[in-house]
Amino acid sequence: MTKALVDRYDDRIAGVLSCYDRVVITGTLPTLCYADGMTRFLYAKNVRIFDYPEFASKLRDRVRERAAAVAAESGATIEHITKSHVRKEAVVAKVLDARGDHPGLVHVISAMEACNAYKPWHDKQTHKTFLKPDSGKCLHYYFYFMNDELGLVYLRVPTWAPFRLQFYCNGHSWLARRMTAEGIGFTAADNAFVRIDDWPRHQPEAADKFARRELRQIRALLFLRALGVDRVHHEAGLHGHHRAVARIHPLHLSRDEAIGHV
Repeated sequence: MTKALVDRYDDRIAGVLSCYDRVVITGTLPTLCYADGMTRFLYAKNVRIFDYPEFASKLRDRVRERAAAVAAESGATIEHITKSHVRKEAVVAKVLDARGDHPGLVHVISAMEACNAYKPWHDKQTHKTFLKPDSGKCLHYYFYFMNDELGLVYLRVPTWAPFRLQFYCNGHSWLARRMTAEGIGFTAADNAFVRIDDWPRHQPEAADKFARRELRQIRALLFLRALGVDRVHHEAGLHGHHRAVARIHPLHLSRDEAIGHV
């Protein structure tokens, strides 16, 4: 019978650690993230289907203006990256070297990347006008924050509807900050731990604690709150003000600004 890896190399293993690695959470509005839903929304708001590009362009401009304001308020810059081989993590690492790791907005990166989209369509057979799914490229913003508990996180915000957000954090960064706070020595190599002084205190419960508390908080990341979605569109269930994502709140627009008010 084949032995498990940890059994085969038991004499060389100091401990086994179960912990989340890179965590990516995506969020959008369930009622607007598909073509039929956006079509119904436009009809409800008396927006002509073939005026959709103009409608979406105004929202894009609002996101870009707010992104610039957030960066300026925090003393951060927006760095546009045009080359695909440039690693965003390396760019942010240089900023952190100069800035330090105190909480707050670290850096904002913009890049043209693929996104979901819609295109107006008129069916000559049914005589119906509606939106069809499409794809393209739009400007994306990566807001990098240093969080007290999670370490370095980012929020990826596209500038084109349906605005599919992406939140990223790293379970290893969370654990490293916990061990530092508790005075437990460790050695990290890139995204791995090669030494932990007190294994028993972090072996079985590390992942469980992260799953129970941090994941429960960040999954309520105010999906599309950055675009001003409010109770006007009955998406209040997506709202949540949690300590782990407090640094992202400056992306909000004024209260009660709805996505349809352009």
